[in-house]
Amino acid sequence: MSIEVIRPGLLSTIQDQGRMGFRRYGVHPGGVMDAFAARATNALVGNSYDAAVLEMTMMGPELRFHENQLISLCGGDLSAAVDGHPVPLWRPILLIAGSVLRFGRCRSGLRSYMAIAGGFAVPEIMGSRSTDLKTGFGGVEGRALKVGDRLSAGESSHEAQAALHGLSQYAEKNNRRMHAPAWYLSSREWPAYHAEPVVRVMPGKDSAAFDKDSLERFYKERYVISPQSDRMGYRLKGTKLELSQPMERLSEAVTYGTVQVPADGQPIILMADHQTIGGYPVIAQVARVDLPILAQARPGARVGFERITYEEAQQLFLEQELEWRLTDQFVRRRLAGMGDH
Repeated sequence: MSIEVIRPGLLSTIQDQGRMGFRRYGVHPGGVMDAFAARATNALVGNSYDAAVLEMTMMGPELRFHENQLISLCGGDLSAAVDGHPVPLWRPILLIAGSVLRFGRCRSGLRSYMAIAGGFAVPEIMGSRSTDLKTGFGGVEGRALKVGDRLSAGESSHEAQAALHGLSQYAEKNNRRMHAPAWYLSSREWPAYHAEPVVRVMPGKDSAAFDKDSLERFYKERYVISPQSDRMGYRLKGTKLELSQPMERLSEAVTYGTVQVPADGQPIILMADHQTIGGYPVIAQVARVDLPILAQARPGARVGFERITYEEAQQLFLEQELEWRLTDQFVRRRLAGMGDH
């Protein structure tokens, strides 16, 4: 076991891209909240996009590495440091055996993602290694990390092995506990993270059932993310939204980013651990490309909504995927070339 948990942090769980294909049994996909940051941190250590990563919320853990390891941190900035030296984000990092990785205050965002070369080796359940906290399976015994847990890595890629070899030689020669290459993913490659974001949404199936004033307020005003928000949903506080007339509806399928409005008129945005069906009126659906932005918004932040069409949401997603493929190719070429570092 290459990594020892000294302190667990506020909420640190093993996650991947989710548990797909089981909604009909009442099992939600779950998985990482910020899919972009998780995919990026995996690429930076040569993993497949859906390898298991460590999702850390607000306050990260303290981890001791018992062997040389190639890691990467992406997403929110939780002030990571090794031996008092800051650990940069959005690039591959070599940690020498015996290093202790510590996290401090949350400088930006809400969730940080750590990948290790080979991914975290935990049992696969229903096609996923994600932790389901509600039902208690997946990840490490279906729970958040605790003191004394031991984590290990799976088999790393050829690119990662080359990078680990090259960086280890350099670190040994220069007597370093940590080393990172000069190249990194710049903010040009990230989603438009913002402390108080405006996210793009498509009208929901019940949007026409809301009165005109409510619809105007929904798109013009900002809503505050309540402290009662979690991985299941973000509860928002703001001007009450009202239907033009009472309605009764059967429960229907919902997904990550569905914006429901319960009887109190305060919207709820369903997040990664959402239920599989819901009966509240649906006023909007967050575009997939903006879900990572929403995942990094903290309780207390104000969120706005911009209306777009379904076709525009599709185009944004296709553009993001094309740009990411180019970025992924760049990253893997640089990793493979680091064997001669």
